[in-house]
Formats: sequence, structure tokens, C-alpha cells
Amino acid sequence: MTSLSGKVVVVTGAARGQGAAEARLLVASDARVVCTDVREEEGRAVAAELGDAGLFVRHDVTSAEGWREVVARAVASYGHVDALVNNAAQWRTAPVEAETYENFELLLRVNLLGPFLGIQAVAPALREAGGGSIVNVSSTAGLVGIPGHAAYGSSKFGLRGLTRSSALDLARYGIRVNSVHPGAVDTPMTAAVVAAGRDWSHVPLGRMGRAEEVGGLIAFLVSDASSYVTGAEFTVDGGLTTG
Repeated sequence: MTSLSGKVVVVTGAARGQGAAEARLLVASDARVVCTDVREEEGRAVAAELGDAGLFVRHDVTSAEGWREVVARAVASYGHVDALVNNAAQWRTAPVEAETYENFELLLRVNLLGPFLGIQAVAPALREAGGGSIVNVSSTAGLVGIPGHAAYGSSKFGLRGLTRSSALDLARYGIRVNSVHPGAVDTPMTAAVVAAGRDWSHVPLGRMGRAEEVGGLIAFLVSDASSYVTGAEFTVDGGLTTG
């Protein structure tokens, strides 16, 4: 495991699925984690499981004031912030001609505006700490076009662009910004796909991913082992977008 001893990491969408797995892996690597989510009961349960290394803050990522509270709570509890994992997201699909204004706007607000507000809120704390790492969890839908993903794909392509621009803006402060692009990962968000018994033979590795496989990469990007990596894009998709 990559050592994250002494590091304080904010993880959004940490109440379940991929975010919860990321929080557990980060703590297993000796980090302290501020878990945020709108799902209060589940989020508090994850933080309780992490013991003194975990703190839960109820948090709507589309609220600038909410972001200021998260950073303030992190600093008050642990003294500083070293990293942010923008993991929270909404996933809904529809053909472009059937997509609605309301759903398109919602996905942009959660999946793109949320990370933007997070970067703005946490950057001063990272500068104060002498630098740090921001990991934006995008998707393979942010790398290639996928049918039925006009809204979701737009938000994730946008997050990819936000990552690259932010990496250039913040490099002078020793703040690194990278994006991770998971393919189909077995989490509560994709439970309907799993229940449908979909065939995964089109994936070179022949299966869905596990949340821990994404979390391991994120732990590396948070750690000092990736200290010369910024503005980069990492796929975790079993080879799906290779061809």
C-alpha cells in the first residue's frame, strides 16, 4: 500500500460505493479522511467505521457555502488539508432527443460545477499546506462518446477540461490536478446494470471493475509517489477504450 501518513484528504460522495471504498483505502494507507455526502445516515456510518481517522460532513457539492464549511471543518479537526477527491456524481441516461433540460442541468451542476467549487474552496488550504493533490473522478464517458450519455458525457468531458486547465493554473503552488476515468464499476449507482445480467465480453478483461481498483489508483495520485504527475488522465476500464 502507498503510505499517506499525515495526509488529510476530502472525499466527496463517500457515503457508499466507490467513494466509500476510496475512503477506506485512504485510511488503510494512514490518511485521515473527511467524508462528505448528502446521504447523512450512510455517510456517518462510513466515518464511524474509520474511527478517529474519519470525519463526516453533510455536504451538497453544488453549494459554495457548503464547500467552505467542509474545508473549515477539515482544518479545525485535522489542522490542514492535503488532497481533494472530487468523487460525487449523478449518473442518468437518455437518448439526446429525449433528454430534459432539468436533468441536463442537474448533471452539470453535480458533476462539473461541484468539482469546480471544490477546487476553488480547497486551493487556499492546499497552498497553505505547501501544495497537494486534487483528483477529479471523470469517466470513460468523458473520453469517448457513448449512446444515451449526452448529459452525463457532457459533464464528464467538461470535468476533463477543468482538470487540465486547473493543473496549469495551480502548478505554481505545488498543487497537482489529475483525472481518473473509470469504466463500468460495480457500485450501487450501477446496480441496475448488474441486476440485468449484462454480458461483459466486449471488455478486454471480460468483467466490471471493482471500486477498490479505482481507489488504489486514487491513493497513488494523492500520495507523494505521484509528485511529478499533473494534468494527466488515467483510465480504469479493463481496456475498454484501448481500441
